[in-house]
Amino acid sequence: MKFGVVTFPGSNCDEDMIYVLETIMGQKVEKLWHKDTDLKGVDFVVLPGGFSFGDYLRSGAIAKLSPIMGEVIQHANKGGYVMGICNGFQILTESGLLDGALLHNNNQKFICKNVHIKAASESASITKGLDLKKAYKIPIAHGEGRFYAPEDMLKKIQDNDQIIFNYCAQDGTISDEANPNGSLLSIAGISNANKNVFGMMPHPERAADFQLANEDGKAIFESLLKYC
Repeated sequence: MKFGVVTFPGSNCDEDMIYVLETIMGQKVEKLWHKDTDLKGVDFVVLPGGFSFGDYLRSGAIAKLSPIMGEVIQHANKGGYVMGICNGFQILTESGLLDGALLHNNNQKFICKNVHIKAASESASITKGLDLKKAYKIPIAHGEGRFYAPEDMLKKIQDNDQIIFNYCAQDGTISDEANPNGSLLSIAGISNANKNVFGMMPHPERAADFQLANEDGKAIFESLLKYC
């Protein structure tokens, strides 16, 4: 599979993502600049974490206007795969490729720590290869990660099996105490209805190398490669 990793001004996890996809997972990777208007024939587009355009105005709100996003939206609408991590998730919601919004954390602070998440969807390729009972340890680093959607939209997301990850405790229990930012239903990630666009706040690329003593995130990439 050929991946494209987009770099926006302020992206800071693009090289981490490229390293994991290219060196650890052995995939072909194209580096895409936000002003590009050509996806260079990639099968799967990744919007990495960071602070695109300094998070000015609102996280992801300026990045959605970058020329590359017109191509990303067309790619997704044709059934092509797209994944956004952290700021990338915010860009996807701002672009309308994913439902809902990411609001300021309920404690109004930037949170950077390891958390545990649990796969929720049985139909999305990003979670098909995961153990639905296992709690995966994945880092978060965000100030605006609180997932919100109106009640009718939230019901649609649930009915369509679009929740891909929930925050949980180390034993897999989903609770308010294990929810780091106040996300509705402890949502850590969702997909679109067609299951080809994925967004998540935790950073699996920061937990995919044995040298970091944590390879829980690698299982997520393995699932994508197997089922996409």
